[in-house]
Amino acid sequence: MEMRIRSAVLLLFISSSLSLIAKAEVGGSVFFVDSSNHQYLRHRSPDDASEFKSLSPSEVGAAVSVLLGLAPPVALSATGSSKLNEVLMPNPFDRPRAAFVLEVTGVEDLLPLFKSNLFTNAFTDKVISGSDKAEIQLPEEEALLVSLDESSTSDFASLSDDEIGKFASWMGGSYVTDMSESLKGELTFPLGNGEKMSLHMSKEADRKYVASLMSLVNGVRRAIDMHEDFARGTRRPSELIEGCFDGIRVLKEEHGTEGVAEQGLLVLLATLSKAYNLLQEAYKGQIVGVILLGNTASSQSDSLLDVTFTSRPSVRWLAEPTGLANATEAGVVLVRQTLAWVTGIILLISTLLGVRFTIFQLCYQVLFIARKHPYFCGGLFNILLSA
Repeated sequence: MEMRIRSAVLLLFISSSLSLIAKAEVGGSVFFVDSSNHQYLRHRSPDDASEFKSLSPSEVGAAVSVLLGLAPPVALSATGSSKLNEVLMPNPFDRPRAAFVLEVTGVEDLLPLFKSNLFTNAFTDKVISGSDKAEIQLPEEEALLVSLDESSTSDFASLSDDEIGKFASWMGGSYVTDMSESLKGELTFPLGNGEKMSLHMSKEADRKYVASLMSLVNGVRRAIDMHEDFARGTRRPSELIEGCFDGIRVLKEEHGTEGVAEQGLLVLLATLSKAYNLLQEAYKGQIVGVILLGNTASSQSDSLLDVTFTSRPSVRWLAEPTGLANATEAGVVLVRQTLAWVTGIILLISTLLGVRFTIFQLCYQVLFIARKHPYFCGGLFNILLSA
């Protein structure tokens, strides 16, 4: 009996361990999108994805750091470095220094991305989720961070029917307002397969999805405006545009995994395609897209992205002690005064020597004329005396 209990406990322990391992291995995908006119990534076919090793979130963060022109994390292993070599071009002096990084929750399968043909210069990798995150450390005063989650349009109440109508028109769709109440109309998006997706603003899930789409687009436009301002300067910082899109997860929770959620993914892809084209045009091709997909990130703490700023040592930390600084300053003043006196004396001596040389030359000329023309000099002397 005791043996059976031990076996049952052991079996339960093994099952729990396998379950934990399975959970650790379950993850999403990462979608790399290269520049439209420059190759920063190693191109590969979607069919070759199984031949490459899976990436961890930390390795994805290291890849983004390198694309920004920054050094990869010191903790990156040799295996992680070899994985980056499979993703990035080997030229370290040719980096875009700008990246568009978006985490999309509620999506794991990237097959619709390839079927849509919206991104022809892209490839996918599997991401094994774990306890680590995609950490990106940006140096202060040398990097620009634009968050796509800071737009006021994340709050649907701040929108207007006119803004929704303009967004629908930009997407090639339409928005029919409700004459009896604002923000209760019907928004229609065309899909690539000839069908249409209809969203009713009276439904909370549909409102959140539309607000997320508009927040994404407005964030991209805000990033373009900031890029144009910094482009006028003499030094271009590294630019990271990052955010999280929860619209698909919201649709799945409300409508299920099929139907509306699948249509919402197609609309998201079309929105990303148009927004990425705006970025490519504004950055002149010097930007790369990285899209993370997974079912996590129900809150900010669960997000795979972890962007922080690293500060340089303060000037006060590098300052000398007060007594030593005063002594150094006094020494500098003494040296300057000494150099000033020495320079003045040298100039005075040079002036006296010059005057002496001039007088000597004049006397020599007078004596020379007196010897050559004694009568002239004598007559001249008598004239001076009589005068």
